[in-house]
Amino acid sequence: MMGYGAGMGFGYVWMFLIGLLVVLAIIALIKYIAK
Repeated sequence: MMGYGAGMGFGYVWMFLIGLLVVLAIIALIKYIAK
């Protein structure tokens, strides 16, 4: 049960990191286009 919980937590961390990376990429793209 602990392993499963840890796996779920790890999955959420990955989803958060990927989401953050996508947001940063979109912001960078907007700034690049706006130049």
